[in-house]
Amino acid sequence: MSEAILLEAVDEGILTLTLNRPDKLNAMSYALLDELVAALDRADQNDGVRAIILTGAGRGFCAGTDLSGGSETFDVSRVARDAHRDLGAKLTLRIFEMRKPVIAAINGPATGIGITLTLPCDVRLASTEARMGFVFVRRGIAPDACSSWFAPRIVGISQAADWFMSGRVFDANEALRGGLVSEVLEPGQLLPRAREIARRYIDESSQVSVALVRRLLWQMLGASSPQDAMLLESKALWHMGRGADSREGVASFLEKRPARFPMTVSRDFPDFL
Repeated sequence: MSEAILLEAVDEGILTLTLNRPDKLNAMSYALLDELVAALDRADQNDGVRAIILTGAGRGFCAGTDLSGGSETFDVSRVARDAHRDLGAKLTLRIFEMRKPVIAAINGPATGIGITLTLPCDVRLASTEARMGFVFVRRGIAPDACSSWFAPRIVGISQAADWFMSGRVFDANEALRGGLVSEVLEPGQLLPRAREIARRYIDESSQVSVALVRRLLWQMLGASSPQDAMLLESKALWHMGRGADSREGVASFLEKRPARFPMTVSRDFPDFL
């Protein structure tokens, strides 16, 4: 592990991952992308991690792909075994498959992969200093990181089309109006608010139930019928209904005390999701 990511100690179940290339506005390199994926792998396997915050060091969140390689930067065939596989999707699919809530605290410029990596996050918060842009048409490339799937589902097809086809950079208030971020905050309030939201997903909640909810909501975005939801939810209810967490959830309610859920994601997450 290099210093391209700052791994903060898990604090009350919350892990903060900070992109740490401030001199380059945390521009994405292949090495940084691999480190992020590895860090997310470890976080998903660690039951002590209940939620993850992604943010950037310095005044940037992630200013897109590092262009210091020159005009061949986007020639993936130079670095990938399969030239027809977008490497950015490796990161966004990993976030999509997480069993822990992920919150993006966008503290500054976020363009290209810098904004598309946030799309599979469950919450996106922006600083008043953030600027965002899906700038692919202005670089002569195509959308990356599965963003053509995520973006229309988050902001609607018309808003996604405008941002993607113009490639323009817009401010945090426009991102809020368009539904890309849920809140705009002063810089000093950004991380405290992200932690406050993370605590909502941790306090008094079964970590396995939260993981199931996250997986079901994301997967059902691509379902063709509510029947698909019925089938998976029925399996999930059967799995949890006979488990220790459901018994504890009922007992704590009846006894008017905080719940102490014993099940863990690493041990008790079902294999059908």
